[in-house]
Amino acid sequence: MPGAALVATSGLEAVFGSGDGVGPFDLVIGPGEGVLVLGPSGSGKSTLLRLLHGAVPHAIHADVTGRAEIAGRSVADSTVAGLADLVGVVAQDPESGVCLPDVVDDVAFPLENLGAPAPAIWPAVRFALTRAGASGLAGRATGELSGGELQRVALAGAIAPEPPLLLLDEPTSMLDADGVDAVRGALASALRATGAAYVLVEHRLDELAGEDGLDGLPSRWLVLDRSGRVRHDVHPRALSDADLRVLVGQGCWLPAELELRALLGAPVPDAVVGAARPAPTRDPGRATLRDQQHTDHRVRREPPSPGASGTGPGRGAPAAAASPALGPTGTLLDPRLTERRPAGSIPARGPAAAAASPARGPSGIVDALLDRWLAGRRPAGTGPAHGGGAQGGAAPASPAGAPLVARGLAVGRGPGGRARPVLSDVDADLRGGELVALVGANGSGKSTLLACLAGLIPAAAGSVAGPRPGLVFQNPEHQFAATSVRAELMHGLPRPDDPETRERVDAMLARFGLLGLADRNPFRLSGGQQRRVSLAAMLLHRRPHLLADEPAFGLDRLAALTTMRALRAAADAGQGVLFSSHDLRAVAAHADRVLVVGEGTLLAAATPHELLRDRVLLDRARLRPPHLLLRVAEASAGPRELRDLLADLDDRTVELARTTAGADRGRAAPPGEQTEAPRTVQNGTRGQTTVREEVP
Repeated sequence: MPGAALVATSGLEAVFGSGDGVGPFDLVIGPGEGVLVLGPSGSGKSTLLRLLHGAVPHAIHADVTGRAEIAGRSVADSTVAGLADLVGVVAQDPESGVCLPDVVDDVAFPLENLGAPAPAIWPAVRFALTRAGASGLAGRATGELSGGELQRVALAGAIAPEPPLLLLDEPTSMLDADGVDAVRGALASALRATGAAYVLVEHRLDELAGEDGLDGLPSRWLVLDRSGRVRHDVHPRALSDADLRVLVGQGCWLPAELELRALLGAPVPDAVVGAARPAPTRDPGRATLRDQQHTDHRVRREPPSPGASGTGPGRGAPAAAASPALGPTGTLLDPRLTERRPAGSIPARGPAAAAASPARGPSGIVDALLDRWLAGRRPAGTGPAHGGGAQGGAAPASPAGAPLVARGLAVGRGPGGRARPVLSDVDADLRGGELVALVGANGSGKSTLLACLAGLIPAAAGSVAGPRPGLVFQNPEHQFAATSVRAELMHGLPRPDDPETRERVDAMLARFGLLGLADRNPFRLSGGQQRRVSLAAMLLHRRPHLLADEPAFGLDRLAALTTMRALRAAADAGQGVLFSSHDLRAVAAHADRVLVVGEGTLLAAATPHELLRDRVLLDRARLRPPHLLLRVAEASAGPRELRDLLADLDDRTVELARTTAGADRGRAAPPGEQTEAPRTVQNGTRGQTTVREEVP
């Protein structure tokens, strides 16, 4: 294998006992290179990362063939622990990457395991927390953190030892806008300071790219198909419009520029492409991920001479200057973290730098496509009603049934009497027949409020009245009680042997693309598949009210659309549905009302249209809608037109899904392209199971 490669694989393939598998992969990744992995839910993106750091097969059994080396070290001949000095991992479930009760101790843990000198550990922890936008979490207990806060801590733990390779599995899935900025800054800083390479699985591409649009993302994309095989290993701008339509049809999330090209099919004039963005005046303390990939990087693993500058544990004496905090500001409460970080690091962009930098819009290509589409849009209110719901700010008609009512509610997070106050003076109603979104920054109390409304944690003050709602957990595994997907959906239903009950279960399995997984253990599914199971199970119970904590996070585009339309349909059928989300586009496309939490209380209750046009409220709640959504909101006369315009894009996505599914079923493989041949496992041979989503 090439000696200069940091990652080198040859014919790397994993097949599980079920017959599902991924690969083969023939990859060469050099120091300082970033690779973005795309694919529909269940395509094996997480499995690829686990293959690279040895979790498959050393911890998760599979039949693995081919070879993989990290910095010349064989993954097959090593253990997961034996590769820890080379690889930093942020798992899809942040709870799995946090193992100690104290934030600082948890981030220090990998450094201690690697034998870093004690005097260097706390400065390294401090710097890692700052890079991850988690400096304000120092001194906190991990058990009281929100999902997004846990993701920040997990990222800090991965980057603290400054490994030459980072494997990141949806590191922004639960993060607010500041958290996404922190991930971008941490990756750029790691590339700049150490020449680290990274392999990234990510859905929130527009937010991660930031103001640089497509140019702010890695220049190499690895696209997997539903069978886990490589469909493309390519620069994103080399993808044709036909390629993009297939990717959208298979459920891949794409940046706005590429998504609109696929959905609208309108060519962009060369003059627009050439003038897409004026040459920006860059903040010298900030660089895009793309910039860093074209820099000459050298990974230094040996300690420098005394007094030399560096960024890793034990690399020289502390310097006088510290890096500014990135993301939410906060005091470093732990006294161990008051030491200065060694010099040599490039500070990431903080709030002050952001305010001083000139504003820069996204690509002119996006604006040109939006302008052309909006110019031909239908008049407000004349399109089909997509899911009903409130229009013009009015609440939908409530069917008979008691609402869920919170008055003067105060909630805290943490064990028993030591709960830390999170929200107070919350007055909110959830009526049957409406779909309500709950939005706010990480740590603002969204999950805690949902748990209190569901009766899982007591209120510190105030009251909750009404029928007890069902709750879809943020972590699906916390909800599972059965050993098969079908049994999970049947669990708790009255008359499980009744033919009508079985028909309902089968219909729900089909609705969420789960029929092919009905006999599988839900604990062994991908994160996206688990989320679909948890929501499908709760929808079957038909409680008067349903609460869902981030119901679409970790899902591909089609599965997320299926999920949101299922919640919309449940509300239209009379349920009151309240869901939390960081996806403001999904909120605007489907919700009747939005509850905005921040600053320790309920800041506002508004329609999505009102929220998107209120810049002061967005800033107070630390919400940052994508440019596409702001443009559509500005062009909309009211909530109905906003929903219709977004539904038009969703309908185009669904149509591409139908077209792609039909082409996949009927096409012959072109020359040089692999067909979905059966995979061979040690205990026999069975065909590759391809689970197709039901088109929303």
